[in-house]
Amino acid sequence: MKKMNCLVLLLVAVLLLPAVPVQAKNKKEKAEQEMSTGAQDREQWVKWLWKISYPVIHNLAEGTLRKNMPIESPSGNPAGYDEITHLEAVGRTLAGVAPWLALPDDDTEEGKLRKQMREEVLKGLKNAVDPASPDMLNFTKQAQPIVDAAYVVHAFLRAPKALWEPLDDVTKKRFLDSFKALRDRTGAYNNWLLFTGLTEAFLLQQGEKADQFRLRVSKNKIQEWYVGDGWYSDGSKFSMDYYNSYVLNPMMVAMLETLVPLRWASQKEYEQALNRMIRHAEFCERIIGPDGTYPAFGRSVTYRTAAFQSLADAALRHKLPEGIKPAQVRCALTAVHRNMYDGNQNFDADGWLVLGFNGHQPNIADGYTSTGSLYMATLSFLPLGLPADDPFWTDAPAEWTTKKAWAGEPFKKDYKVEY
Repeated sequence: MKKMNCLVLLLVAVLLLPAVPVQAKNKKEKAEQEMSTGAQDREQWVKWLWKISYPVIHNLAEGTLRKNMPIESPSGNPAGYDEITHLEAVGRTLAGVAPWLALPDDDTEEGKLRKQMREEVLKGLKNAVDPASPDMLNFTKQAQPIVDAAYVVHAFLRAPKALWEPLDDVTKKRFLDSFKALRDRTGAYNNWLLFTGLTEAFLLQQGEKADQFRLRVSKNKIQEWYVGDGWYSDGSKFSMDYYNSYVLNPMMVAMLETLVPLRWASQKEYEQALNRMIRHAEFCERIIGPDGTYPAFGRSVTYRTAAFQSLADAALRHKLPEGIKPAQVRCALTAVHRNMYDGNQNFDADGWLVLGFNGHQPNIADGYTSTGSLYMATLSFLPLGLPADDPFWTDAPAEWTTKKAWAGEPFKKDYKVEY
């Protein structure tokens, strides 16, 4: 009997041996099957971007932005924020949606939505600088408009034919005058230099006389503050946060890219800045966890997915780091977007973003943050500016770095690069 029991146990053990790898294999195959296609991902991205940006764009077009947009602040007191939060919302939203709106019209459902939004943006831009509009935006009071005028500029630079050229001459002049009106103020001696630099670069591009001192200080100091491996110091002291994605890398590239044809920067300087952003994009991809979460650290985490602007910008430019496939970036960002925007935890009952990281968490908002500040979240959606037949959208689903690393699969070795 004892011998028989041993044989039975041995047989059971042998039969169970392949069960673990088969189950693991089946689990992996099931996960792969459940991964959405690029077309499905794109459809979701459009829905999420629309969900975030439509309240700002539609209300500005209708002249009801000041009337309908809530003003939430950490203190609960809207005083002071009511002068700046609307330009914040508009500039930051437009900087993110601009590449998508730059795509040509087509008869698809997405194309119809894109055309509708573009038309409303153009209508809203006219209202933004029209003295007769109830939604005329503030460029003359407080220092904060220095920041958000630059995001409007970034939108114009990302989609000149869609958002700048169609504007009538009066509206264009009003914007240029508004940008020049910012020169009677200064801001912080850190990433803020890029806001003045990018705006002055745009003015120069449009044939205006630039403030050469602001332009030179911006370019030279940001280059001086580069600390290596794709990271800039935000001023004289390094800060471990997401400002290298929020501002420093993408705006430095945009400023130099604008200045090269005007002979205010060299091609070498531009390529160096671009390579630095590409390296930083590699870090952005690696901080996305296997489940599509990422760490909430540093200042301004309420800007949410703007933390991935460097990665999104590199993808839009077809300049992803070597060894990182477009599809893995698509799948990684889709996972992040799903966590953030598939539910309503980050929106109020009327669809406006609320203070927080992933939910209503006003206690984590910085003192300079209000409702309009949050719309920098659109900056992770830049790859929607790639057409639907781009490999970013058509390639088969691919796992991103941390997903492969934690699954025990081969992944790209990281290494330090100096630019």
